[in-house]
Amino acid sequence: EHNEAAPAQHELAPIFTTSNIAIDHNQLTMEIMRKVAKRHDLTCLLHEKPFAGINGSGKHNNWAISTGDGVNLLEPGDTPEENAQFLLIICAVLKAVDDYQDLLRISVASAGNDHRLGGSEAPPAIVSVYLGTELQSILDSVENGKPYDRVEKKSITVGVDALPYFPRDTTDRNRTSPFAFTGNKFEFRMLGASMSASASTTVINTAVAESFRQFADRLEKASDFTEELNSLIRETITEHKRIVFNGNGYGEEWSEEAKRRGLCNYTTTADCMPHLTDKKNVQLFETHGVYTETELRARRDILLENYCKQVHIDAGVMVEMIRRDILPSVLTYQKKLADTILTKRAAAENLSTKTESELLSHITELTDDMAERCVRLEDSLSKIVVCNGKTESTAEYCSKTIIKDMADLREITDKLETLVSKDCWPYPSYGRLLYRV
Repeated sequence: EHNEAAPAQHELAPIFTTSNIAIDHNQLTMEIMRKVAKRHDLTCLLHEKPFAGINGSGKHNNWAISTGDGVNLLEPGDTPEENAQFLLIICAVLKAVDDYQDLLRISVASAGNDHRLGGSEAPPAIVSVYLGTELQSILDSVENGKPYDRVEKKSITVGVDALPYFPRDTTDRNRTSPFAFTGNKFEFRMLGASMSASASTTVINTAVAESFRQFADRLEKASDFTEELNSLIRETITEHKRIVFNGNGYGEEWSEEAKRRGLCNYTTTADCMPHLTDKKNVQLFETHGVYTETELRARRDILLENYCKQVHIDAGVMVEMIRRDILPSVLTYQKKLADTILTKRAAAENLSTKTESELLSHITELTDDMAERCVRLEDSLSKIVVCNGKTESTAEYCSKTIIKDMADLREITDKLETLVSKDCWPYPSYGRLLYRV
């Protein structure tokens, strides 16, 4: 456990183990954190973006694959033969992530995580793989059939199978990447704090298994195994190198570059979730006996329904907060200002009321604007038929209309919060919430 970037934010990392046990450990950890916080009169916020303008909360799914004897197949070896195996596994992962980038995005989709992904503290919604300078250079040399030189320009002897020896590099981790190689494992960093890691792990395992299946079918038929292996690795690098990005994932330039590369950029749950039942995805899960098409359709509809209901609840709570708490409080403060102006004028006509009058005028204008935006949100909410057999269209409406109206209402309310006195404002300030823990 250690402190994280935001105030009152902490990280807790369970010990690595096999995936099904590790996921159970993670679920238990979440439950224990909630209980312990309550015991100390605190609340554990397992929400992806509880405070605007402050780092959100997510998880890292550390993924590796090992043999039954415990040998990590993502550990670079000491011989050309071992490195051939390592590079083949790396290529299998690259192929899996590239072919099923939409499924990886779907596996982390939720109303809360939509607020976090793409922000300047979380990976972008575009799925890409970070390999690091060393490994990237090695793959480039293998693809081009050229000898590999280390970064420090020391020549490396190339083995008989044209796959070089190279050291493990754990120093450069690129925190802006959603799927990063960190020496002997991959870190998938797009998960939200409230999520189970089971969906993302299922997608990674199944997608990589499909790569292995295709690789095995080809290599088992090869008359010259070494030559076929080298050809397979080179072809896979060429076909799937578009998914590799070692730069800054936060920059706008990456969005434009990803579009040129033909990568998916699903910014919301409503955008990505319908693709769960795309033909290639159904075929993947059915081939490996994970899900049937009927099960995938059911999951798609349930997840979209959950998304719609969450947005609907959030918007309803926002309207209630405005109507029952914030609007009456702002009107109370306006009355105080008006009373102050009248009192000063009654005491002496020459007393200035410029400050109070300008503040009252400004707050009144903002209050009228807030009330109008609240009515607009209420009107938008009244048009929702929550998941009445039309989950995709309802989710799109929530994403494009309801969330936009909520953001507009939030914007004007935040301005009022900075103007209304502390004794009138009905909710604690950020300072009280974050710095008094």
